[in-house]
Amino acid sequence: MRFDNRVTRDLGVAIPIVQAPMGWIARARLASAVSRADALGILETSSGELEAVRNEIREMKRLGDAPFGVNIAQAFVRDPGIVDFVAGEGVRFVTTSAGSPTQYTKALKERGLTVYHVVPTLKAALKAVDAGVDGLIVEGGEGGGFKNPSPVSTFVLLPLVRAKVDVPIIAAGGICDGISMAAAFALGAEGVQMGTRMVSALESPVHENWKNAIVAAAETDTLFLRSEKGPALRALRTQRTERMFAGDGNALQGLADGVSAVYFEGKLEMGLAMCGQVAGRIDSIRPVAEIIADTVREYAETIARLHADLRA
Repeated sequence: MRFDNRVTRDLGVAIPIVQAPMGWIARARLASAVSRADALGILETSSGELEAVRNEIREMKRLGDAPFGVNIAQAFVRDPGIVDFVAGEGVRFVTTSAGSPTQYTKALKERGLTVYHVVPTLKAALKAVDAGVDGLIVEGGEGGGFKNPSPVSTFVLLPLVRAKVDVPIIAAGGICDGISMAAAFALGAEGVQMGTRMVSALESPVHENWKNAIVAAAETDTLFLRSEKGPALRALRTQRTERMFAGDGNALQGLADGVSAVYFEGKLEMGLAMCGQVAGRIDSIRPVAEIIADTVREYAETIARLHADLRA
């Protein structure tokens, strides 16, 4: 099954599934697997390690000619030279997040790039459209990682934004399979983004302890952690995050702690393991190609079942 809509045309892919740009995780090993499966891999910049990201871009090119994109996480990348950085490496698709869409959109589009901005509210979506973005990633509060301090679920936010804007939308938050993809399309999306599902994929570089914790998690095993200033976070429930949830600590301070220990040594109590509520629906560690193929198959089966339920 091949899709043909505004998202697939903007991204240059056959399947409108995008892998989320998780810091330190969304590198060539994972992103290339997504792109080789006819979806879109995204490289991260939220780690702030731009020289490493440059090497990952080049590694993506070495691994094949499939399309891929780069996320500019504006809260962590404050150098205006980031526009020349991504354009100079031949990147054609960019998502921007964690900041104002007015900051880089005009400059990126002048360099010929397609720009989608991540939004957590209707107000942010309207601002991004006014700034001239090509599309939106509409992100519900049930997703993992950085979040608006006043979260709105995908089921509410997505149709609200769809009713007010005409640009293509990629839905994010709570999506891990074909059923949730079909639901997102019914609510107005033309593509979906997967984060937690990709963190738990075979090709994800994180430690097996993190992947296994996602597989073992119930739908209630994430916590929404607020910071004194700025965004909130959603992460796996651990003894550490339960203390933070109770008010003992700042979410952003916790993020800076133990990145290497959590991500690559599997010591989940040493920091924050980002995770969305959809972990409660993930029951195995699987290769990216299987995840994407099964998502498309299940999407098609869901659409066919709904169509068959209709009676004249």
